[in-house]
Amino acid sequence: MKRFVLVALALMVAFVAIPSFAGPVPSKTAGNQSLDSRAADLALVRDVAANEQVVQVLAAHGFTQEQVNQRLAQLSNQDLHQLARNLTQLQAAGLTTREWTYILIGAVAVLIIIVAAS
Repeated sequence: MKRFVLVALALMVAFVAIPSFAGPVPSKTAGNQSLDSRAADLALVRDVAANEQVVQVLAAHGFTQEQVNQRLAQLSNQDLHQLARNLTQLQAAGLTTREWTYILIGAVAVLIIIVAAS
């Protein structure tokens, strides 16, 4: 009886462990993207990454230009294409001088309206 229980237990463990033997599968694929399209996306992203301000920020965080280029080359086709497509939507943290000027003008206008209404 003990032998039967041990065999049943061993078979259960073996069958439960089978799904854990799955091989690696890429999570994203971009099979329809040509090599020319990938090269164009990579060139666009590298151009932005070579911007002087971007280089300074990356250097402040300890990244060299070579490390950035290596990591960009490791991106999947879909991730690289999505990054290249959305570069115009990326915005640095903080406000620009122009935005602060607009805020100041708006605040002064509100103060003038409040003083004039009183």
